[in-house]
Amino acid sequence: MKITAATLNAVGQTGPYAAAQPLRLAELDLDPPRPGELLVRIDAAGLCHSDLSVINGDRPRPMPMALGHEAAATVIALGDPDDRQFAVGDRVVLAFLPACGECVPCVSGEGYMCANGAAANGRGELLRGGMRLHDGDKDVHHHLGVSAFASHAVVDRRSAVKIDADIPSEIAALFGCAVLTGVGAVLNSAALRPGESVAIYGLGGVGLAALLGAVAGGGNPIVAIDPVAEKRALALELGATAVFAPGGEDGIAAPDLVVETVGKAVVLERAYALARRGGRVVTVGLPNPAERFSIPAVSLVGDGKTIIGSYLGSSIPSRDVPRYIGLWRAGRLPVERLLTSVSPLSDINALFDTLASGHAVRQVVIP
Repeated sequence: MKITAATLNAVGQTGPYAAAQPLRLAELDLDPPRPGELLVRIDAAGLCHSDLSVINGDRPRPMPMALGHEAAATVIALGDPDDRQFAVGDRVVLAFLPACGECVPCVSGEGYMCANGAAANGRGELLRGGMRLHDGDKDVHHHLGVSAFASHAVVDRRSAVKIDADIPSEIAALFGCAVLTGVGAVLNSAALRPGESVAIYGLGGVGLAALLGAVAGGGNPIVAIDPVAEKRALALELGATAVFAPGGEDGIAAPDLVVETVGKAVVLERAYALARRGGRVVTVGLPNPAERFSIPAVSLVGDGKTIIGSYLGSSIPSRDVPRYIGLWRAGRLPVERLLTSVSPLSDINALFDTLASGHAVRQVVIP
């Protein structure tokens, strides 16, 4: 079938993106779903720094690629006609790492570390191999198994989590990345205990979701660090007990848990220095692969700190998306407060300028 998708042809693009237009809205051919896959209509897709990191070259990926990895969608065709889990018309949240269920991490209960899913994502393919997108006689790579900046997508069924039909699409989309990653970093990776003190570096979609998770998990006090005044003000509204511009947090009491969401090695070093002796540092940011993280080696033993890398918030989407939606319904995860704007897909390049400026939390596009 013919679809429309935002396609990137080369990495290392610089802004302003509204002028450079690195993403091209193209008419592509989309193959039908194979067994174990779903054809979905994209209802809403969120912009994330992981998308921007592909555009600017911080996360090199094979080109050309149809971008977008955080989305809500509707199932319109099944690769398996007798599929007992999904049906045409189902509403789904798409997650950016399909877990194969067979590799060592998967059978160990750590599907967020799925070796086969990660390898497929790195190649720009779907989990079962190859690409379903084509531009004439040229294959187009999938972004993290989703490619959500599009009218339609074919995804592995393990990338989809069924949700209730009454959740607004622009809210549901945020559960696929920002919420899974940020809330999961606090509740899963760090295993926050009620009453523990928390500091969060970076107040984008993932950082503010981490703040929501810290509030829901009973963290206290919770401090937030970000250079943008509007984001600091929003953090206070969402439950932070204190906020600081970078450099202004040096006088605070060393917290039990520090969450780093910026994706810069220098910020991770500051996060490590801030944590108390015996404290935990969880990092979810994705720095440029050339960056190096430097700490005094002796401090790992002498200070007893733990550094935890958190991918997908150590989440199992089929378990945690319903769990977090339940917290949202109960008023304990006000995810809707993360939504900055809703725009047509045609505005995609200008929206990345806003994201790069730091003056957006989560922008959503409607194809």
